[in-house]
Amino acid sequence: MRLTRFTDNALRCLMLLGLEPERCITAHEIAARMNMSYEHLVKIVHRLAALGYVDTVRGRHGGVRLGKPAVEIVLGALVRQTEENLAIVECFDPEHNSCPISSTCRLSSTLDEALTAFLAVLDRQTLADILEPRERLVPIVSRRVPMVGSV
Repeated sequence: MRLTRFTDNALRCLMLLGLEPERCITAHEIAARMNMSYEHLVKIVHRLAALGYVDTVRGRHGGVRLGKPAVEIVLGALVRQTEENLAIVECFDPEHNSCPISSTCRLSSTLDEALTAFLAVLDRQTLADILEPRERLVPIVSRRVPMVGSV
């Protein structure tokens, strides 16, 4: 199982916001500090705002901030909402399944069980849980790094 870059960057964006919940952080700053594409981040922030995970604030002191407390952001729910397709093999999608052995193959049930276990672990973790140890994370994300693909 591999998460998309979209979900990975959404998680990293939320982590940065969770480490500094007292202020709005601009998308440019998030992109630079978390080493991600600004253009991609804008799409992520838009989606996270639509899902209620972040609030966006316009104006001179605007930016992005968490839309709910970190303890209320469950990682499993976030992954389900940001991944376009959790069908890790073709036979998980009956509409596009062309596998000739899918009706008797036990691989799909094994992979389904594994996916369920993967999501169950994420369902037990919140954003607050993965922000520990804060004292080690804060100095790392406080350093500015050049943005990838910036002009």
